[in-house]
Amino acid sequence: MLKPLQLGQLTLPTNLIQGPLAGYSCAPFRLLVHEFGGAAYTTTEMISAYELAHACQQPLRYTYKAPNEGKVCYQISGDDPEDLARAVDIVVARGADLIDLNCGCPQRKIRKKGHGSKLLANPERLYQLLSAMRQAATVPMSAKIRVDGDSGESFDQEVVAAIESAGMDFMVVHGRHWRERYDVSVRLDDIKKFVAMATIPVIANGDVDDLTSLQRTLDHTQAAGVMICRGSMGRPWLFAQLTALMRGESFSAPEAASLNQLLQRHVTMLAELDGEHSALLQARSLAKYYCNLDITPYDCKTLAEFSALLA
Repeated sequence: MLKPLQLGQLTLPTNLIQGPLAGYSCAPFRLLVHEFGGAAYTTTEMISAYELAHACQQPLRYTYKAPNEGKVCYQISGDDPEDLARAVDIVVARGADLIDLNCGCPQRKIRKKGHGSKLLANPERLYQLLSAMRQAATVPMSAKIRVDGDSGESFDQEVVAAIESAGMDFMVVHGRHWRERYDVSVRLDDIKKFVAMATIPVIANGDVDDLTSLQRTLDHTQAAGVMICRGSMGRPWLFAQLTALMRGESFSAPEAASLNQLLQRHVTMLAELDGEHSALLQARSLAKYYCNLDITPYDCKTLAEFSALLA
């Protein structure tokens, strides 16, 4: 069931959360989610703690929080305590309401750095990193992890102990092992085990994109809340829709004309944040999610031409 969520000293009105999406969940998308409502908080794209701590100028799209956004969680990645502590200082100054350490990314380039899901193999190191973050700020903090599944790695219990001992306020559990891709169904039984082991709130993550999958996840895992990532791509209204349906209320999703307007607004905000060229590159993938439109590089070279396609 939907209910208020207590994370550290922060009380949130609902337990539905918009999760991190690489190349997608920067301020323009998050702002649309907040305007529709229904999400306890939104989450940034994964941000490198090293880049935050050492780069002379931060890429604005990763760190910018719009003045009229709601609660935002900044997700950072890294394997150095000093970099992570410095990154925490920086994102708090940028307006972070919550902070998460990515311990689940399965990408090879991330694991080669010792970041993401690689951290799950070394709970002692994970504890050191999270402790450094905890000492740097008082905002609610979490670790987003993955289950060990039937991999034989057996890290679940030690990871829970590391997270709790470091003083994290909650954890987000994606129900797949890092080797498993999206063609493998999320392991709800494994998330349920985390709920039973943990003394802090556990947020379930994976394969939720409609009312049925939301109810199944909440009922099966008994998690404190649910984080939705891929299911919300091109659907910033999803959280408002699920909230209405869970309450037995009707909800009308945006129709074609409104979808085009949402897409155009998303891309326009991207251009203001990231430049016209970059925004147009992203617009082609966004168009597929919002409107199922297949736009090629030859279809539009300016924002004006892009807008004309949607008219």
